[in-house]
Amino acid sequence: MDHPKLYNAKELKTAKGTIMIEGPVSKEQLASMEFHEDLVAFRVPDQQHKALIEIAGLPEGRIIIAREHNTIVGYVTYLYPDPLERWSQGKMDNLIELGAIEVIPKYRGASVGKNLLRVSMMDDAMEDYIVITTEYYWHWDLKGTGLNVWDYRKVMEKMMNAGGLEYYATDDPEISSHPANCLMARIGSRIDPESIQKFDQLRFMNRFMY
Repeated sequence: MDHPKLYNAKELKTAKGTIMIEGPVSKEQLASMEFHEDLVAFRVPDQQHKALIEIAGLPEGRIIIAREHNTIVGYVTYLYPDPLERWSQGKMDNLIELGAIEVIPKYRGASVGKNLLRVSMMDDAMEDYIVITTEYYWHWDLKGTGLNVWDYRKVMEKMMNAGGLEYYATDDPEISSHPANCLMARIGSRIDPESIQKFDQLRFMNRFMY
């Protein structure tokens, strides 16, 4: 499935300054920008910058960024699920994963994450996708935020709700391994019943295994 990636942008005024939220951005645009040194949640900043450039070059890959002048201060990624995850086993070309979302500490609490998701969903092509995200508490910055697992989970859910993602039950062993972990998804308005059924089967694969 190859959809045009329709660029959208939104200016966000915060107490710390005005930033631009835009995307999907091309790999060329990403390569020409600075990548903030505080974006360290997943990899060393240089390596994560390279990873985002690679994702932006994929046919389904989408990167929405928050930018202060020419510096990326936040981002969200969308791409097909990892081939080793259960979510790729249905071989669904209309299921993509919100793989990572990160905002530098300076702009946390300024609704940057929510706005990254809102701008993502401004693109009509997202109505042709089931967008999923898997939340694992061991990825969360509990130390940096000072929040406990449950408060962080509430913050994550509220942020994902801003992009239309809702909680979905699943028997995935990794998600089920801790009650704070969860699967969230947004089913686009043009998704057919067959795809929804396939998604339900992926959510509850263990039900049919004895």
